[in-house]
Amino acid sequence: MTGNWVKIIARVMLMILSICWIPARADVIASQQVLSAAPTQQQQHERQVVAGFLARADVRHQLQQWGVNADDAQARVNALNDDEVHQLYGHVQSAPAAGMDIIGALIFIFIVLLITDILGLTKVFPFTRSIRH
Repeated sequence: MTGNWVKIIARVMLMILSICWIPARADVIASQQVLSAAPTQQQQHERQVVAGFLARADVRHQLQQWGVNADDAQARVNALNDDEVHQLYGHVQSAPAAGMDIIGALIFIFIVLLITDILGLTKVFPFTRSIRH
């Protein structure tokens, strides 16, 4: 009796599996594509450290003295790619807590903003002229 049920169930399963098939498709992708698709925890940490640096009162004050809106600077840093954030993170991490090298990091931010102004991506500084017309 159980042998008949096994044969019946096997035939039904065979029919179901032969009717309902979906072809599988897989493409080859490059390792760089996978790595660049999702930010790693280290990249997220670096972005958080740089954002925390820009949120400091002394950094905001120095940016205001240079005529840069701190929120614009934060938006620019958010738009940086991972390599640029890593470089900026290196400057922030190498700066002492009191901050003589903070000026180096601020100069780096200034240069990033200046380059984006010259390329016509932003208009932060009034003394720059865009290469785009």
